[in-house]
Amino acid sequence: MNDSVKTYTVEEAKRRLERYCAYQERSHRQVRDKLREMRMIPLAIDEVIVHLIKHDFLNEERFARSYARGKFRLKKWGRDRITRSLYAMGLTDYLIEAGLEEIDEDEYQEVFDAVAEKKFASIKDTNPYKAKAKLANYLLYRGFEPDLVYSKIDELYEE
Repeated sequence: MNDSVKTYTVEEAKRRLERYCAYQERSHRQVRDKLREMRMIPLAIDEVIVHLIKHDFLNEERFARSYARGKFRLKKWGRDRITRSLYAMGLTDYLIEAGLEEIDEDEYQEVFDAVAEKKFASIKDTNPYKAKAKLANYLLYRGFEPDLVYSKIDELYEE
């Protein structure tokens, strides 16, 4: 038998995952993956997850809201990228919408303008088509909506 693999009782797993969830908001998938890493059986995984939900350590709506707020404010991601990321984590449309509600429209526009203008100022390409493409690709990669991106490019390059 391999002694290097730590095994956990259900109670030990509950305590460990309570700390894991208290440290930072987590999605159900992240918790399930963590429990699998701990080599817990499916029945025990379900028991721990139910315990965490019941004691409010795990709440996917709270996770979605926190995630959207954080990615927008800290990483300056746009709505599309946040949506794709939450969708990839297995969250429902309802939860994704709830997360996006955390983003203030005026603040979103300010951040978008600041990110676009900063990138615009840094592009040294003299070919206007290449410069526009660089700016568009950058802003789309950041997750800003195409209509917002292209109207901003028109505004910046008509000056």
